[in-house]
Amino acid sequence: MYRCVDHNPESLPGGGNTDSNGYLFYMMEGRCGSLKCPPYVDGYVGGSQYTHTGAAVEPLCLPRNPEWGDYRDGKDGYKAYIYGAEYETSDLSGKWLKVDDHDVPCAVCLVRNKSVVKMFPARKTCDKGWKLEYNGYLMAGHYNHNAGTSYTCDDSDPETLQGGHIDNNGYLFYMVEAMCGSLKCPPYVNGRDLVCAVCSLEN
Repeated sequence: MYRCVDHNPESLPGGGNTDSNGYLFYMMEGRCGSLKCPPYVDGYVGGSQYTHTGAAVEPLCLPRNPEWGDYRDGKDGYKAYIYGAEYETSDLSGKWLKVDDHDVPCAVCLVRNKSVVKMFPARKTCDKGWKLEYNGYLMAGHYNHNAGTSYTCDDSDPETLQGGHIDNNGYLFYMVEAMCGSLKCPPYVNGRDLVCAVCSLEN
């Protein structure tokens, strides 16, 4: 998995070679497939190549203006890699067919005075007391690709990056269908695409 490690890592006294990386945690809402909120950061969805067996599982929202630390240019084969992301929706119709193979934008939105922001699968609405931030469709990587992926809630009105309609692959988003068996049907329906809602709860 990707982790944010402090730029100037320190160690605890007596810690020896034990990992003691610093992590930064903020109450943020990551939104794939949309740039609608007043963004704290907006940019490009990035993630692992779908065929890589050592892939990181979650996509990231990469800023449009990256900063750099110490580096050496050139691919050397001993690193993790991050790629852009594309919609894989050629089997759908309407607006979803129009975004097939387009690159995926994202926004990280600052959610003020909220203690919880949660994605609820198979829901378009929020329970009483919760506020709907947005709803959409549950998406993840293809079930038969090598890379591990995460379920994400992509906005119901998908947007794309300008000039990004080339089939370059990378991190791929597919709709998620319910599969009956251990998943109870009813209430679920075999092969039906699942929706999702992102809801917030005030302190």
